[in-house]
Amino acid sequence: MAHKKAGGSTRNGRDSESKRLGVKAYGGQVI
Repeated sequence: MAHKKAGGSTRNGRDSESKRLGVKAYGGQVI
């Protein structure tokens, strides 16, 4: 369930949240 939430979060909040946790936490897993 973390992947589904991460993908949606990075896509919707692609401002600062995705750059902070998205790229650091989900960046390595999703990408």
